[in-house]
Amino acid sequence: MEDEKELIKRFILRKLLRKRMWMHKYTSIHNLSKGLPESFRGGKDSKKAIEELLKSGLLISKPTNYGLEVFLNIKKKVLIEGIVFCG
Repeated sequence: MEDEKELIKRFILRKLLRKRMWMHKYTSIHNLSKGLPESFRGGKDSKKAIEELLKSGLLISKPTNYGLEVFLNIKKKVLIEGIVFCG
């Protein structure tokens, strides 16, 4: 179970890094699990992985009137790149 959660976290960070979602560019929290295989997408692991990324400060949330938006924390750029590229 822990391996799956770490894979989901790395997938989400890689996706946001590839799309350059830093500071003023953000996406809906519902879009984070898109692109994952069906077995990972609907489970509790993906929700817990997103919550852990928010708690650790790698993702920052921005509440809007149409839902919760998220983006990468620019202050932890080196850590995020280390997770994505080095594993």
